[in-house]
Amino acid sequence: MTHLKMDALTAELAPALEDLHEQARHARRGADRHRAPGAGAKDKFPPSARVLAAVLCLRNLGSQDLLGQLFAVNRSTITRAVEEVRPLLGCHGHHITASTARFRTPADVTAFLTKIRPPCCFSAGP
Repeated sequence: MTHLKMDALTAELAPALEDLHEQARHARRGADRHRAPGAGAKDKFPPSARVLAAVLCLRNLGSQDLLGQLFAVNRSTITRAVEEVRPLLGCHGHHITASTARFRTPADVTAFLTKIRPPCCFSAGP
């Protein structure tokens, strides 16, 4: 999947994911918000990261433990992200196919990425 396709997918699914989170919060509270949207603590695993983690997991590129390490979250957070994003993918007509690549450690991911792109390509842009 290219960067452009991933960006488009994230832009398409992130609002729906935010709506699901807001509905869950409303159900827990049993009432409307007390603060304006955007107030309070920021989400440590934003919708764009949830979509990316779910796509990587559904592609079977690595275990949920590995993805948790890469995203600096718990395995259960990856599990919840997949459970939230998978139905949205189906509703929006996207099907994620499994990959033939498999990674077991973050070092395996780094080694693979350096094979397909030289290290100079991983530096931050201007």
